[in-house]
Amino acid sequence: MIRGGYVPRLLAVPALAGLALLVVPLAALVARVQWATFLADITAPAALSALRLSLTTGVIATLLCIVAGIPLALLIARSGPRTAALLRAAVTVPLVLPPMVGGVALLYLFGRNGWFGGPGLPFSTAAVVIAQTFVALPFLVLAVEGALRTTGVEYERTAAALGAGRWMILRRVTLPLAGPGIVAGIVLCFARAIGEFGATALFAGNAPGVTQTMPLAIYTAFNGAGVSQSTAVALALLLLATAVLVLVLVRGWRPGAAR
Repeated sequence: MIRGGYVPRLLAVPALAGLALLVVPLAALVARVQWATFLADITAPAALSALRLSLTTGVIATLLCIVAGIPLALLIARSGPRTAALLRAAVTVPLVLPPMVGGVALLYLFGRNGWFGGPGLPFSTAAVVIAQTFVALPFLVLAVEGALRTTGVEYERTAAALGAGRWMILRRVTLPLAGPGIVAGIVLCFARAIGEFGATALFAGNAPGVTQTMPLAIYTAFNGAGVSQSTAVALALLLLATAVLVLVLVRGWRPGAAR
């Protein structure tokens, strides 16, 4: 059996060039880490503040995504083709929307003169959570919806025929079958939340200890303020390590991953 198929070997050249474009910049980042001061850099007060805020708001945003995202995924997966396509398109918009545009939209919705405006929400820690939820929710919804569509409804019909109620079917059949997709969606959602930058910067601002998350601290450092550049590089490495961990976890929970 020929595992490689019949792809022309010459295509390996642009393929390797593309791989280098993705990997080499990350290697350059790792090479710039000052390992002698790495621990001191990530435990500096400003770095710990940004790290603590990112983790706290990321967890809260992920919990909000779970509460709203799993029901939304169920609605999409169990709707008719046209309704599902429309809902899926609406959920996908934040994925392709420039983050800055998302921040502007949130300002027009929750800002002082917005539809649900008030003076207290923008440029607060709560605004960070809302911005993270806005950009991370599609990752959870699409992952769970895909898992639900894959499992189908046959087991649910069997359980209903045996007398199980809707909530029992959801708890004992639907959610366990979609478990790997739910876990993958939660992990991706959390990673996207703590890595959010654009919408947070516009809607929540960049106040140290209040709205300055790790991405904002890194950006501020390279503009000559806030944490030092060595600390910014250390925080960037932490975000990179988080992304790698996310890929490992998602790969481990994906159906058929052990094959």
